[in-house]
Amino acid sequence: MQQCPTYRVLGLEADSPRGRIYQILQVAEGRMPIQDSFVKHIDQCLGCVGCQTACPSGVQYGHIVERARAEIHANYKRGWLETKIRDYFYGTLLRRHDVLMRWAKLIRFYQKSGLQTVVRASGILKLFGLAKLEALAPPIDDDFSFDEFGMVFPAEGEHRGHVALLAGCIASVSFAELNRATVRVLAKNGVSVVLPKDQRCCGALHAHAGRLDEARALARKNIDACLDESIEAIVTNAAGCGGTLKEYHELLKDDPEYAEKAREFTAKVKDINEYLAELGVRPPVKPLNARVTYQDPCHLAHAQKIRSAPRQLLKAIGAELVEMPNSDICCGSAGVYNVVQNALSMKLLKAKMDDVSSVESDIIATANVGCMLQLRAGVAERGMKQRVVHVVELMNESY
Repeated sequence: MQQCPTYRVLGLEADSPRGRIYQILQVAEGRMPIQDSFVKHIDQCLGCVGCQTACPSGVQYGHIVERARAEIHANYKRGWLETKIRDYFYGTLLRRHDVLMRWAKLIRFYQKSGLQTVVRASGILKLFGLAKLEALAPPIDDDFSFDEFGMVFPAEGEHRGHVALLAGCIASVSFAELNRATVRVLAKNGVSVVLPKDQRCCGALHAHAGRLDEARALARKNIDACLDESIEAIVTNAAGCGGTLKEYHELLKDDPEYAEKAREFTAKVKDINEYLAELGVRPPVKPLNARVTYQDPCHLAHAQKIRSAPRQLLKAIGAELVEMPNSDICCGSAGVYNVVQNALSMKLLKAKMDDVSSVESDIIATANVGCMLQLRAGVAERGMKQRVVHVVELMNESY
């Protein structure tokens, strides 16, 4: 129970894995309707699957809660405005690159024109209770990863591999430089990289929201875009994306056309840390002379069972690794959780920053873009001096 972040904060049985499973069983057996209280407790679940790591019986809680959310999506009527926002966000924004780019350019104008500074100084965000939400918005890049879709980047030195990089949807407008750093690090290690032209959002946010049909549609598009005999691995630098990419075979197991293709696809998916650690990295040009503490992304540590690889890479580039307490307890980001459950998310972030503050470090490293945004918000709120960076960004600096 103590592995569950929401139970640690709320102390309620209904907001523990055991309590949620009990409620799901009651609904499944027709003993309880899908009503507001049930939806509230399921919505408050982070989906971090930390409970799966702790469970001695190996209960696949993540699949259970996703199916529960699918039932909620199909059978529960949310408010009109919330429904419209959800349908637009999941059904249009994340599925259409052209729409995402238009919004990204508008937000970039807001951030860089001076308007953001004026709005923040005016106090209007605090007046409407939007200050903490607005602070979570990522800076929009000048050049998007979408512009590089379809391109192939050559390896340097001895050729050691050829991979496809799934750049992500929101990451392509907010973390494009991370994607470029990923390409450079792979190239420095003898790996050529293609960014498949027709790749789409991985579908992780859709699956976690119970919108499984939309997740399946996106999975099919990515399989079509990436499944090529010349591609040895399909790489992602976002742990949340990787957790779903590695479950395409589950999403499409009943699809007669794509079931086998999904198994082939899943077998090739590698987190960037996993791939580089297995490959073996070349020595850095400029070893990192810094104390680094590492935050385990939930969908890397718990869903993908990858813990040692990022630590191995940090040590390989010369970092002095300082372990923080509870490094694998969720920071509260969890996809869009820090937006839709902001108050609870901020309580989880407070606990995380207490853990970060308990160790002396120069840098906070992690391996997921959502964690990076959440931790940066925590650092800014406390006036801390540490940088929050992706493991691959540090490797890029060292090369």
